[in-house]
Amino acid sequence: MSEPSNPARTAVVLGGSHTGMLAARALAGLADRVVVVERDVLPDGPAPRKGLPQARHAHMLWSGGVQAVEELIPGVTGALRAAGARRTPVTTDMVVMGARGWFRRWPESHHVILAGRDLLDATIREQVLCDERIELLGGVEVLGPQGDAGAVTGVRVRARDGVARDDAAAPEPGTEWVIPAGLVVDATGRGSRAGRWLEDLGLPAVERREVDSGLAYASRLYRAPEQARSGYPIVNVQPDPGDGTPGRAGFLLPIEDGHWIVTLNGTRGGEPSPSDDDFVRFAREELRHPVIGELLERAEPVSGVSYTRATVNRRHFYERMPAWPENFVVLGDALAAYNPLYGHGLAVAAQSAVILRDTVRRRGWGTDGLARRVQKAVARPVGTAWDLAVGQDVFCEGATEDGPTLRDRLVAAYVGRLMLTATGNGRIARRVTDVTSLERGPGVLLTPSVLLAALRGPLRPALTGPPLTGDELKRAGLE
Repeated sequence: MSEPSNPARTAVVLGGSHTGMLAARALAGLADRVVVVERDVLPDGPAPRKGLPQARHAHMLWSGGVQAVEELIPGVTGALRAAGARRTPVTTDMVVMGARGWFRRWPESHHVILAGRDLLDATIREQVLCDERIELLGGVEVLGPQGDAGAVTGVRVRARDGVARDDAAAPEPGTEWVIPAGLVVDATGRGSRAGRWLEDLGLPAVERREVDSGLAYASRLYRAPEQARSGYPIVNVQPDPGDGTPGRAGFLLPIEDGHWIVTLNGTRGGEPSPSDDDFVRFAREELRHPVIGELLERAEPVSGVSYTRATVNRRHFYERMPAWPENFVVLGDALAAYNPLYGHGLAVAAQSAVILRDTVRRRGWGTDGLARRVQKAVARPVGTAWDLAVGQDVFCEGATEDGPTLRDRLVAAYVGRLMLTATGNGRIARRVTDVTSLERGPGVLLTPSVLLAALRGPLRPALTGPPLTGDELKRAGLE
């Protein structure tokens, strides 16, 4: 609890999960001191924690995010792979049934990192916290920012009750104090209270939008058949939003230690059950193709079903605020949380951390309007991921009060045509994955050559079944 000699050169990051750790790394060397305040006492390795229930579900880090993490933590991909994470080429090792049919497995264009969320977080956390410029305060809850509408000057915190503490110098449970800071970054996730905090400081309410597809998620961990424990592709069955039924989907991700993590989901009226006994049945009978259920019948479950309905798309438009306090930034799910079906949250958080670092470097620590510049800059990757998620979810029954707009319908029609074309045109499949990987913006889908290709449609005939190779079928026990 000792105070630095120059509090104005202290950065305080609220939240020690993926976004918070990357934000702390981004600020190390720019601030004299970086303090991460985390409500949980974080485990030493890849273990579950109460404050991250979503870790029980499937996660992937798209290559646009991998590049950002590597920029902040050089060599992290190697560390992740050494810990057991998989680097999977897109679309080479992906067996995907889209709304318009099965995609071919084209040569690698991009990639994803696949790992359990606990392993992903623990590996990144270890890399970040070995930096002596970064200090972690675990078991400490945030009460709110210190300051006024013009500037945040620190953060009020309290040691949590009921948290075991090995450090004799740690504050007693219930102790409150203020950490003075020249920059406070809110990375507290979906439960962020930043909007309320700003109103308490005298600022107007933030503009906010929600699009709720009503999606429910059920996930379970499996031990893959022995011959399929390495080198197996992602398997994904997506819904057809035009068939008039609730959207039901599933994806199987091969992760560390020979495991498959499988997530099944469905929108209103088509939700999976939280029952262990119904998991395989749903995969086999309720999805548009039974391949995931058939694979699971030959695998061994090693966990029960984890279930959640916390899948609403929620965005706070802080960049549009008429006034913004100095020294306060909001990142990650605290700024915009997406339906996890699209797998973009981790990548956007990493890209936002790079933008935070670059903006502070370019403008200079403590310069007027710095926090507002950061907030406006991170709106770019946030907006891309938001449009990708909302552009599909807005069509779900009850997702919004007013339903899809004319623009939503026009964009969806064009995207649908692109996806059909991508099933039989490798060049267009690459342009689509340029965007879904978050390596390039959506403008690449509007070039004359792409527009013409979409008009022509697929160059090769539709596949009649999942493009699993004979070897993959045999190794999984399907042949």
